[in-house]
Amino acid sequence: MRHLRKKELVLLMAQALLLSLFLCACGRTEEETEDPGLLLGFSQIGSESAWRIGNTRDIEEQAENYGISLMLENANQKQENQIAAIRRFIAYKVDVIAFSPIVEEGWDNVLEEAREAGIPVILVDRDISTDKEGLITCLIGADFYNEGKMAGEYLVRKADRLGLEHLNIVEITGTANSTPMLQRQAGFFDAIAGDERMTVLESIDGDFLKSRGAECMRYLLDTYGDSIDVVYSHNDEMTLGALPEIEKAGVNPGSDLIIISIDGGQEAIDVLKQGKINCVVECTPKLGRSLMETVLKLENGEQVEPLIHPTEQIFSDEQNTSLIAPRGY
Repeated sequence: MRHLRKKELVLLMAQALLLSLFLCACGRTEEETEDPGLLLGFSQIGSESAWRIGNTRDIEEQAENYGISLMLENANQKQENQIAAIRRFIAYKVDVIAFSPIVEEGWDNVLEEAREAGIPVILVDRDISTDKEGLITCLIGADFYNEGKMAGEYLVRKADRLGLEHLNIVEITGTANSTPMLQRQAGFFDAIAGDERMTVLESIDGDFLKSRGAECMRYLLDTYGDSIDVVYSHNDEMTLGALPEIEKAGVNPGSDLIIISIDGGQEAIDVLKQGKINCVVECTPKLGRSLMETVLKLENGEQVEPLIHPTEQIFSDEQNTSLIAPRGY
C-alpha cells in the first residue's frame, strides 16, 4: 500500500512538471505573437485613384513578403491626418516611419519629433520642402520632372510628325504645391520651352481627382472652346474625368484634341488603345519592394541611397499599343 502511494506521488509530480513546462511554453508563444518584430509605420495619402490603391496594395504585399509588420494609416487627403499618424507611430515606437506627403510644406515640427525619438523617416512617392538637415533618410519614388519632360518631348514629336504650326495647350495639374504637380509641370514646360508653336493657355488645379478633372475640363471648354489643341493632365484619374466632358462638347479626344496623361493605369491604357488618349507616361505605384529593402538596410545599420527612382517608360500612338502588357493597377 505504501509502495502504491509512492508511485502515485511520482506520477503526480511528473504531471505537475509537464504542466509547468507547458505553461512556460505557452507564455513564450504568446510573447512571440505579441512582438511585431521589425515594425514599419506608413501613412498613405488616401485612396483617390487606381494608382494610389495599387500603391497601397503593393506595399502591403511586399511587407508580408519581407516579414515586416506594417502599421498603415489612410490620411484621406488631409495633411493634419498624416501629421497625427506620424505622431502615433512615434508614440508606438515603430522602427521606421514612411509616408507619402500630400504637400511639400509644413512637416518640420513632426519630423523633428521623429528625429529626437531616433526613428528614421522615408519619403515614398513624393518629396517635402525643408531647410533643416537630417529630417529625412531617403526618398523612394518616381522622377516626376522626367515624367513631365517625356510628356513634353512626345508633344514636340507629335507636332513634327503631323506638321502642326501652332498648338494651344491647357494643363490640368495635380494638387497645388505637391511634388508631382510642381515637377511634372516644370519638366513639361522645359521640354516645350523655345518651341514657338507651343502656347499654354491656362494651368488649372485638378487635385488629382476624377471629379475635379471633369470640372476643370468643363471650365476650360467654356472658356477657350475650339481654340484648345492639347490637354496635358497630370494623372489618369483627371484625364478619365475630362474625356466625357470633351465628348459632350462634340469634340473627339485623340483626334480633334491631343490628350496626354501620366500614371499608366490599366483603364487609361485601355482608352489609349481605343485612340482616345494619345500618350500615357508611366508612373509606377510598385514601390513596395524598394521600401522594404531600404527598411531592412536601415535596421541592419547599412547606408542607403538618398534618392531611389524606379525605371519608367512611355506609351503612345507612336507604338503598337496592342502589345502593351496588363498593368496590374
